[in-house]
Amino acid sequence: MYLEKINGPEDVKKLTDDEMIKLAAEMRNALLKRASIHGGHFGPNFGMIETTIALHYVFDSPKDKIVYDVSHQTYPHKMLTGRKDAYLYEDKYDDVSGYSNPHESEHDFFTIGHTSTSISLASGLAKARNLKGEDGNVIAVIGDGSLSGGEALEGLDYAAELDGNFIIVVNDNDMSIAENHGGMYKNLKKLRETDGKAECNLFKAMGLDYVYVKEGNNVRVLIDAFKKVKDSKKPVVVHISTLKGKGYKPAEEHKEEWHYNGPFDIETGKPLGEMEGEDYSGVTADYLLKKMKQDKSVVAITSATPTVLGFTKDKREEAGKQFMDVGIAEETAAAIASGIAVNGGKPVWGVYSTFVQRAYDQISQDICINNSPATIVTFAGSVYGMNDVTHLGLYDIPMLSNIPNLVYLAPTTKEEYLAMLDWSIEQTEHPVAIKLPGGEMVSDGKQITKDFSVLNKYEMTQQGKKVAFIGLGTFYSLAVGAAAELEKKTGVKPTVINPYYITGTDEQMLEELKKEHDVIVTIEDGILDGGFGEKIARFYGDSAIKVLNFGLKKEFPDRYDVDEMLKKNHLTKELILTDIMNNL
Repeated sequence: MYLEKINGPEDVKKLTDDEMIKLAAEMRNALLKRASIHGGHFGPNFGMIETTIALHYVFDSPKDKIVYDVSHQTYPHKMLTGRKDAYLYEDKYDDVSGYSNPHESEHDFFTIGHTSTSISLASGLAKARNLKGEDGNVIAVIGDGSLSGGEALEGLDYAAELDGNFIIVVNDNDMSIAENHGGMYKNLKKLRETDGKAECNLFKAMGLDYVYVKEGNNVRVLIDAFKKVKDSKKPVVVHISTLKGKGYKPAEEHKEEWHYNGPFDIETGKPLGEMEGEDYSGVTADYLLKKMKQDKSVVAITSATPTVLGFTKDKREEAGKQFMDVGIAEETAAAIASGIAVNGGKPVWGVYSTFVQRAYDQISQDICINNSPATIVTFAGSVYGMNDVTHLGLYDIPMLSNIPNLVYLAPTTKEEYLAMLDWSIEQTEHPVAIKLPGGEMVSDGKQITKDFSVLNKYEMTQQGKKVAFIGLGTFYSLAVGAAAELEKKTGVKPTVINPYYITGTDEQMLEELKKEHDVIVTIEDGILDGGFGEKIARFYGDSAIKVLNFGLKKEFPDRYDVDEMLKKNHLTKELILTDIMNNL
């Protein structure tokens, strides 16, 4: 094997063309086996193998600095920069993260997981090089899908002002996670069809030099192209046409489904251990499609992650013009949602919690200052969500719950969620966000009669005394369980409350609790600092009531074990009970 002997880029430079072709095949086989067992980003990495080999053959990393956008295509890079064992041997699969990581290697310069950042980050590296009077190449690698993000366009716009060497490799596979959306993709298509000779050229219009590589999966052609731009004296775009998922037929034919995969059977391509039953994405799509047929003003919005809302290709086609994908542009999604709402439409923007922060200003300025009655549904905002440091969904409560005018709701069941969603779509008084619970979806079949327009009214689901549990969203069931354990231990029935509202306090209920309670316990699925529990603690600050806040410590955990994280933060019935008993 050639891959086994690659300990760094210097070993790639020793290979002949034929040996590099064999290396590429070995890398694909290693990626295929690893992905089938471990899961991970599939299509982007399979399409970038030849490009990565050529980059390390021509350039001299780490002196020449390569910055990968979003890190979806960094697995081949890691294989060639001393981390091959994590792709060859099953017991080492977890030795590396799924993203660019400078703690792993001197060949990585940033921890990157959110998209559209590489050009701007690399521009900073190039500027510092120039200021220090150093030499060396700086290369930003970015996919065509990532170009739809505002930061990518801002970076392209500024890049032309950099003096000296700066190389932008645009990996064009005619795909984002799903299909691309936006006018620039007509120009990329035209450039592909004319071998880069079209008079209209997005990159030249930005003041950048331009090179087109039609055979983006041909190592020798790529090497020749990179040699031409190495040590260039001004910024240049190398536009390469590649095949997403190259080398594995199911991934080539079904690019959207194979962007990211959990474990699967290599022979059939079928997933292993597929979850059964409903989930919130599917429930949302079914609800919205039915709503759309009844009301043509309802529109679902996504920022390049259509299946977060459950809108697979067939459902997107069914929705037609009532479904919008704005590309990797959360800021635009927020602003468009505000515009639709102001003009009488009924927008629902579905977004992963980790990407909410990319549009904080637009949510605050464009939606909430204008009090636009748009609906935002946040997915995977939970300790049970994604656990890579770049994709954590732990911070949306402090972010969103402190924006004026916004009503942020936390359902505990499917039934509560659909009732909240229906109310939010039909009401015209407030911007509303809904934080979906983490873990498996709970459905109890209960009919929801609550009037959510009467804001900040909690529900006391069990009346007791001495101790009151306020369990928010995901952790309402934990509050119920801890209350039951406390009653067993003390013989005294505690109070249990479902607060529903993250953004406000039910002052009347909280005041009533003072009469027969000594301890108030809040439990939330998010960071404690600036979170829901602190609002409750502040209310009781001038009283004799003791408040215990349970949630997560403010930190950037990476690839954590959920059970260990829960224990560490005392988010188990046993540890909560111990803490309560110590305070009674």
